Parts: sequence; structure tokens; C-alpha cells
Amino acid sequence: MEALLVLEDGTSFRGRSFTGPGEVVGEVVFNTSMSGYQEILTDPSYCGQMVTMTYPLIGNYGINEEDVESSRIQVRALLVKEYQPRPSNWRSTKSLADYLMEAGVPGVEGIDTRALTRRIRLEGAMRAALSTEDLDADSLVEKARTSPAMLGMDLVREVTCREAFLWTQDGPLPLEGGLSSFQWAEGTGKWRVVAMDFGVKYNILRSLASRGCDILVVPAGTDAETIRALEPHGLFLSNGPGDPAAVTYAVDTIREELGRRPTFGICLGHQLVGLALGGKTYKLKFGHRGANQPVKDLSTGKVEITSQNHGFCVDMDSLTDPAVELSHVNLNDATLEGLVHKEIPLYTVQYHPEASPGPHDAAYLFDRFIVMMEKEYGKP
Repeated sequence: MEALLVLEDGTSFRGRSFTGPGEVVGEVVFNTSMSGYQEILTDPSYCGQMVTMTYPLIGNYGINEEDVESSRIQVRALLVKEYQPRPSNWRSTKSLADYLMEAGVPGVEGIDTRALTRRIRLEGAMRAALSTEDLDADSLVEKARTSPAMLGMDLVREVTCREAFLWTQDGPLPLEGGLSSFQWAEGTGKWRVVAMDFGVKYNILRSLASRGCDILVVPAGTDAETIRALEPHGLFLSNGPGDPAAVTYAVDTIREELGRRPTFGICLGHQLVGLALGGKTYKLKFGHRGANQPVKDLSTGKVEITSQNHGFCVDMDSLTDPAVELSHVNLNDATLEGLVHKEIPLYTVQYHPEASPGPHDAAYLFDRFIVMMEKEYGKP
């Protein structure tokens, strides 16, 4: 089935749908990972976006029940050079096409992904319309141009949990009686961590749990008073989609919480901390998305290869507090990749130390969070 992708600048790309008919609009971005498409599809930070995979062959190992990063597919569409309809892997339970069709998400192959990626790199990430039903380029470019822009968009409301839940080995566990009657389990010897869900990936929660944390995940709109009443040892601020400047309610909560307890932020959580500290954020030209971004830890001088997925960045020059220091820097474009506060227990990173997909070079950052809580409270 023929499909047509048209960018808002009028550039068009033809391909073939391998998931049946459909039409969507959204921002088009590219990911440079060679594998991990299931984790990418289910990463809430991709909400509102069509993802182009730069690796040419996608679908060859199918889909399994374990490698998910949220409860559903989050991307608007998947664009690939060549789809492999016959997966071969002992863990596979279904094909990528079946997985996408069950969720009503378009998958298109035959796109010239090299040309599309180059266009995005030269001109920047932009809105687009994809359709198998409307193959008129003029019509689709108008749909792209009238679709919502990512700048100024609060997508956190679309992906955050509606009710608080506990994270367990088997996944999310709803609270009996809700958040108002919640009590931490006594005598577990575990760290009590409240995780603000701006679009949290499951492997972040798995990483915290494996280090001895009891994790209560709360909606993005949870206020500081509620968090204080829960008396956690630590506050975790998750990744998520959209423009951080639009998530003003979370910035207000974080500003009130700064200095009250050890705090660790990843990706959008990092950006929201930057705003809470009085800084500004800006939209990157085409963002960082992939599993091969080199980042330097300025405290050790070590370089780690990192997994990333973000389109916005904190402006370091806008942070005037001398207690706030740059801790990590991207070696490709020298953008800010981490912050640390010299006076309060706070640090954040722009990238994804939990991987999934990607390397595990940065997993030590979860250990730093544990050490920070130990310094503040002693053993739990």
C-alpha cells in the first residue's frame, strides 16, 4: 500500500505501508540505534513524534513481552528503509507489523531514510503528515503546517500516570485506597523513593529497584505538600516528552522541593530542574536520539557512550547561581549533559543511564543517588 510522507517545508518521501491504511501528523525525528526498536516505540519521550530509524533493516528479531518501556506504543509512526516480515529470535512472540497494527500505529518502509535524516540534520526536526489515504502532497503539507508545534507543547499530561502506583518486580501495582491513605512498608530496609512520572521508562524503575529502593510513582501534577507528607528518602524526576517550559506545574513543585531531600533527574527531569533553578531551555536543531552519544564526566574525565532521546536542552549560561555546576558535556556538540549543586543534594543528567536500548556505561549514576541518600539519612 503506497504511503506519502510530506514535511512542513514541502519535501516529500514515498514509501509502502506494512501495517495497512492510516494517516497521522507529528514531528519527524531520527534515531541512530542499530537495535532496540521495541524500547524506542514504547518510550513515552517519543509521544507526538514519528521516528525514523537510520539503521536500514528493522523488524528482524520481532517483538517480545519483556522489552517494553511503558504500557503501550508511544510513537505516532515508525519509518524504516526495509521491514523484515519474518523475524528470527527465540524470544519473539509476534512480528513488528502485528505489534504496530494492534496499536493502530502506522509503519512505513521504502522511505529513503538517508535522505530524510540528512534533511532533518540540515533543516532541523519539523512537523510532517503521513498518509496512505491522501496522496496529494499539497494537501499533506497543509496538514503538517497546521498541526501543533513541539515548541510550547505540554505532552506530559498525555503520558503521566493517572493514579499513583507502586513499582514491583511484576510491574505497576495500583494503590488500595489511593495516595491519600498510602503507607510505606515498615522494616524493609529499603530506600523510600518518590518518582514523579513525566513519562517514566520502566527500566529506570527497574534500575532503582535493583539497588534497594521502594518506589512510589506519582502523577506529574503532584504538589510539593503531598510529597512532603509522604516523607521519602529521595525524589526522582523522570524523562518525558514535549517542551519543558510548558510543564510549569512541575517546575513549581520541583522549586519547592529543592534542598529538602536528595534529588536525581533524568532527561526532562533534568530540564525541569534547570528551569526550577532559574535557568532557561531551548529547542535543539534536530536533538540527540540514539545509543551512541559520547558524554564526558567532568568530575572524573571519563568518557561514556550514552543512550539519548531529547529535543530540548538547558542553557548553561542562563544558570547564574554559582553553586550550580556543569557536570557532564556532550562531545559531539558541547551541549550541557549534566548538572550538580554544590550546596544541596541534587544532580541531574540529560541522557539515559538506564539504557534500554543502549550501553550501560552510565549506570553508576543510580549508585550515586543511593550514596547521596546514605549521606543524608544513614542506612534505611
